[in-house]
Amino acid sequence: MPSPGECCGISKHRLLGRPIKSLVSTSYVEKHNQTMRQSMKRFARLTAGHSKKIDNHVHMVALYTCWYNFARINSAVRMSPAMACGLEQRLWDIGDIVKLIEASEDSE
Repeated sequence: MPSPGECCGISKHRLLGRPIKSLVSTSYVEKHNQTMRQSMKRFARLTAGHSKKIDNHVHMVALYTCWYNFARINSAVRMSPAMACGLEQRLWDIGDIVKLIEASEDSE
């Protein structure tokens, strides 16, 4: 059974702002990390489904983010996150995402 990698180091960065201490929580980030691990095999712990190239990894995260925000119905609000915040009027499908990718490739 594979074991997790060792920590190679850390770096601290000071961020500016005045957060409301009573509202600070890591619950949202941890829930999103769990959703990513469950949705994409490359983020599952101790797996061989990783990206071999950083570009492939970046593209997969971009596709996942697009799907998560525009094409997936959030059960709490019964619409996509983009619809809930007013960025989009309708739910996207995979064809919309493909058109977005093709338009990006044509502009390069």
